[in-house]
Amino acid sequence: MDKQHGEHNQINMKYVTLVSIVAALGGLLFGFDTAVVSGAIGFMKEKFGLNEFQVGWAVSSLIVGCILGAALTGIIADKFGRKKVLIAAALLFIIGTLGSAIPSTFSGYIIARMIGGLGIGITSTLCPLYNAEIAPAKYRGRLVALNQLAVVTGIFVVYFVNMGIAGMGDHAWGVENAWRWMFGVGVIPGVLFLVLLFFVPESPRWLITQGRPADSLPILVKIHGEELARQEVLDIKESFKEKQGSLRDLFKPGLRLALIVGVMLAVLQQVTGINAVMYYAPEIFKQAGAGTNGALVQTIMVGFINFIFTILALWLIDRVGRKALLLIGSSLMAVCLLVIGFAFQTGHTSGLLILISILVYVAAFAISLGPVVWVIMSEIFPNHIRGKATAIASMMLWLADYVVSQSFPPLLSSAGPAITFWIFGVLALFTFLFTWRVVPETKGKSLEEIEEMWSAKQA
Repeated sequence: MDKQHGEHNQINMKYVTLVSIVAALGGLLFGFDTAVVSGAIGFMKEKFGLNEFQVGWAVSSLIVGCILGAALTGIIADKFGRKKVLIAAALLFIIGTLGSAIPSTFSGYIIARMIGGLGIGITSTLCPLYNAEIAPAKYRGRLVALNQLAVVTGIFVVYFVNMGIAGMGDHAWGVENAWRWMFGVGVIPGVLFLVLLFFVPESPRWLITQGRPADSLPILVKIHGEELARQEVLDIKESFKEKQGSLRDLFKPGLRLALIVGVMLAVLQQVTGINAVMYYAPEIFKQAGAGTNGALVQTIMVGFINFIFTILALWLIDRVGRKALLLIGSSLMAVCLLVIGFAFQTGHTSGLLILISILVYVAAFAISLGPVVWVIMSEIFPNHIRGKATAIASMMLWLADYVVSQSFPPLLSSAGPAITFWIFGVLALFTFLFTWRVVPETKGKSLEEIEEMWSAKQA
């Protein structure tokens, strides 16, 4: 009997993992699209004769689209369902990617990037949320964190795709064609994501919010088996009783804390410097004394460490717990950032100390704030308000990303690298203290149990 039960669970996990992998492909698009511009921008600068402001706009226009996409996600995903909105996001991504590859003017490129950004803003919010709603509590952490693994895979793969395309012709060919191919390649994962979405089910929790428990039952049976599925339907229905998904609910005592945790972690993920390090790694390494080729090799090492430690996070997140990983990661990040600042301040920038500190910092981020923030954002909000609340937190994350990306170069040149990294270090220390004092542990709890936890705080 036990053996059969074990096998049955295995089959369930196989199904749920396959569905989660499809949804996580949205993360691959996110990683690809945010990183592809790094290889294209040099050629585009020459092609369109861009000034420094326009170079910044070429990079950050995508993020503006992401902010808008994330802001809209809650309302449209609650109205039309998770699956339909993900299909629309895949179409937006494909249109944006093609549009970025073929423009004859810089304005045409910017419009296309914003359209693609809308798609990325939606998938970055909705893919983790969808996976959280479909996953069994015991495995939810790693299934939601698959999304972050897909993001870092997209970033890592793009480094090599860009390098391969850039090497296909001479410089003149690069200025005319290479950057177009770099963007154009993104259509392949976009189309794959679109096609596979037709084979995944709708979120059972969303179906129940729409008064369609009968439609949700076969999906839950496939995941949990007959007995547990029926109990789950009852639990979910109970959590929706007499509740409307009004944003005002989020400012009630218990849920206000959930909103503070979601928004603060979203912002802290960005203001502790990760994208400044990822976007500008070659420049940082050059400032630390590496040559151009050495800086590129070291940047690929950063991508590799990010990838490997994100895989480790998938293994740890449901074993060690969300809070423990955040505490370990943020404390290590704070130490590394303070050491990097110290190295720049004292002139000990032989490169090795900086390189080791940056690699440990990236590893610490990859096992903590990288995946864990998306997991917590997708699971801490109650069923009846989850779509809208997750969208608010996600929008704040993209806003923080935009602010850091825009302010890092001027901060580096005016305050200098030492002060800049110390600022990030202090923010990482604040992340540790905030997690320790305020963030609850959600490991192993069903989404309905997490909702009960906030209700108890409200009482």
